[in-house]
Amino acid sequence: MIGPRARLAILVVALLAGFAAFWGFDVVTKEDVRGWVDAFGPFAPVAYVPISALLGLLLVPGPVLAGVSGLLFGTAVGTIVTLSASVLSAVCALLVARHVGREGAVDLGGERLARAERLLERHGFGAVVLQRLLPAVPDAPMNYAFGVLGVAVWQIALGTAIGAAPRAFSYTAIGASLDDPSSPAAIAGVVVLVLVSFVGAEIARRIYVAR
Repeated sequence: MIGPRARLAILVVALLAGFAAFWGFDVVTKEDVRGWVDAFGPFAPVAYVPISALLGLLLVPGPVLAGVSGLLFGTAVGTIVTLSASVLSAVCALLVARHVGREGAVDLGGERLARAERLLERHGFGAVVLQRLLPAVPDAPMNYAFGVLGVAVWQIALGTAIGAAPRAFSYTAIGASLDDPSSPAAIAGVVVLVLVSFVGAEIARRIYVAR
């Protein structure tokens, strides 16, 4: 029987392998994704949601997936698709981490992890929202971390729906405007991205100072 620490190690290795497969060996390329989605015709936006969520589980960066969504479906529909996929991927990653890696993390983390769990039990929703707003903090690895730390499903689902919405619009709009970087949608995407990054960083700074 595989012990909890071994399951945690297997999860980490599997995630790194998935990430390397996409970026290092081109096992799955953007063109592949486009081909899969185009095959569904008018149902392509619906089909892209689980495809994007699965790639997110493999640590494919959210901005890339959002950009592809914008390229395929435009800003309006693409933003809805991107946000839906983000929520689905976050919930799935949390559940995987909870059932596969949580026991091993508890064994290794000790009292420090227990304190983090107690804090997130009260403030998990706010923590998810803040993390989604923070610049340069990738969502996919954090989804697994939230699962290990005991964040509730409703907290990560609602927190992602709210906190990830601005960036979902930004990256989708930028992806939809690759052929016209000076379009209003592209400019709006960049402006929102800058504002969200500033707001997230400022909130984090104030929380740190208030400690």
